Amino acid sequence: MKARSTLFILSLLSFLSPVEARVVRLEIEQRESFAGGHEFGTVGAYERITGKAFCEVDVGITANEQIVDLKLAPRNAVGMVEFSTDFFLLKPVEMDRGNKRLLYDVNNRGNKLMLGAFNNAGGNDPQTVEDAGNAFLMEQGYSLLWCGWNGDVLPGGGRMQISLPIAMENGEPVKGKVFAEICVHTPTYHQPLYWGNSDPYPVLNPDSARLTVRPYREAEANDVARTEWDLGRWENEKLIRDNTFLYLNNGFQPGFIYDLLYETEGSRITGLGLAAIRDVVSFFRYRGFDVERTVNPLHPYIEYAYGFGISQSSRVLNQIVHEGFNNDEDQRVVFDGILSHVGGSGRGMFNVRFAQTTRHGSQHEDLLFPSERLPFTTVEQTDPVTSSIGSLLDEAKRIGQMPKIMFTNTSTEYWCRGASLLHTDVTGKVDVPLAANVRLYFIAGAQHGNSSSLEKPGFLQPGNVLDHRPILRAMLVHLDRWVSEGIAPPESRYPRIADGTLVDLETYRQSFPSSDLFRAPEVMYQPYRLNFGSRWESEGIADVIPPEIGRPFHTLVPDVDDDGNEIAGIRLPDVAVPWGTFTGWNRRITSQIGRDVLGRWEGSTLPFPLTPEQREKEHDTRFSILERYPEQPDYMSKINSTVQALEDEGMILPMDAESMREQAGKRKFWDANR
Repeated sequence: MKARSTLFILSLLSFLSPVEARVVRLEIEQRESFAGGHEFGTVGAYERITGKAFCEVDVGITANEQIVDLKLAPRNAVGMVEFSTDFFLLKPVEMDRGNKRLLYDVNNRGNKLMLGAFNNAGGNDPQTVEDAGNAFLMEQGYSLLWCGWNGDVLPGGGRMQISLPIAMENGEPVKGKVFAEICVHTPTYHQPLYWGNSDPYPVLNPDSARLTVRPYREAEANDVARTEWDLGRWENEKLIRDNTFLYLNNGFQPGFIYDLLYETEGSRITGLGLAAIRDVVSFFRYRGFDVERTVNPLHPYIEYAYGFGISQSSRVLNQIVHEGFNNDEDQRVVFDGILSHVGGSGRGMFNVRFAQTTRHGSQHEDLLFPSERLPFTTVEQTDPVTSSIGSLLDEAKRIGQMPKIMFTNTSTEYWCRGASLLHTDVTGKVDVPLAANVRLYFIAGAQHGNSSSLEKPGFLQPGNVLDHRPILRAMLVHLDRWVSEGIAPPESRYPRIADGTLVDLETYRQSFPSSDLFRAPEVMYQPYRLNFGSRWESEGIADVIPPEIGRPFHTLVPDVDDDGNEIAGIRLPDVAVPWGTFTGWNRRITSQIGRDVLGRWEGSTLPFPLTPEQREKEHDTRFSILERYPEQPDYMSKINSTVQALEDEGMILPMDAESMREQAGKRKFWDANR
């Protein structure tokens, strides 16, 4: 009774306090039971609340001065900049039965990902008990929140939307040059100027645009004659005019890089998307109501807020911390803790003029888009080429509110995302320590996302089937304990130069096993230093388009054992007690361009030969399965020891330990040989 009285008094005080003009109006469009009222453990039933948040930001205050082109945004009658965003909330019906934690998922190109990451289920419109999957987040008691942030997401498919103003000068939309890079891996005649369900900036005048093609970025470009291309979509044997699509008379050559340089207009003020995350989370965390007295359905229950992001969304979180968006306009902390998954060492084009938020550098594609840029490390570093000095956390240090941060990366991020730059110098010569508030966990052998299929059309090797989601569940538990109770999580686990587990490409190739069925790649991602002109760093405006290419940063990859499995990091049972080699790379079938091309997000599974005879036939240097584990009990004994060690070390939860043992017990290697 006393606890409920306290909550009532706190709620009453919030109604008597001044209302802030950040999220000025919360429009609840739908409020209904989730999963048919299913009871999730001791937390009980959940409900889903959807609608729009109408926001305003003050151009004249320090908290917003980093938003590129904000001063060029239209103002309302009181001088504020307005925008609105979708929001989606899943919460316990009885909030006092929840854990009083808000978990915010940075949507990825409009898509909701956290239910897939933690609950092994989900989708963009979760409604049923099946959408709750294993119910991990619900049984933990989290309130789950999404909102829009990237204004170039096309509507449809339940994707989160945000409405952003455009930059105006002298009453006209700002104009400028942009370039679109297109690279396909299957034959086609037309392509959008911008991938990822994105809304491209349109071509204003096709006759002044320039199209070039090359087999890979370092090669010399060849001009494509204006008579050979047009703008539009090839549908039903005719060209449909569309100045956001490129059409080629003879079709695109798979693997080749096409660059279209053109003039456009209507730059979205993209940095307001970062402010949207800041202000929406701040509202649901701190405020009691909006200006129309619509009640915040989470108030006053939230004690801590955590940010979670996968891939692009991870890089968004890195940028939020780096640019000071982790404090609201009143300098209150937004996220107490952050779980930044598979973002490598990157950020992105999330707060620049004519931003293309989907773009990110990789081994073959989008190398001229600055997802990997200084600073990379969580402690101060110096670039010997440019003499720039700084760290990812400088702004958080200046403000004096430092979130707890966990980085989790897979092998793919080292091959295709420059992850080593997060913890080495830019020359790849020495290890750089992590800040005290940071942990880094490397998941050995895993790829960027999860897949259960060995089938991988368009690639030379079978797909990577290592499931690394158990690590995320354990790390979220540790992050919460670290923030709320001060209980330190397990020490970081990642490859290092000093102990020989982080190496250059040639060393990796020498360590990798050989077989008639596969070989190690000859390429990896080495991000360039890029020069966009003098206004890029200070104003977020590119004057040199495409940018001038400078010297690459030197990246490294994790070294491997005799089986080809990575030595350092968290080794899941299929890596520690292997039945194959698991890699973070996979090579595309792109013979036309004359060199390796790595998939942007794909890894490989290279099964061991079953028998010694098969091993000899395939000239495979790895021992066969039956040489390693003559009978199933030999295999299961090692599995049980490995799983128990991972659980004891806090790398997996008991629920996943049990599941891992069950999965291993279903292996049929021995039956196949009888």
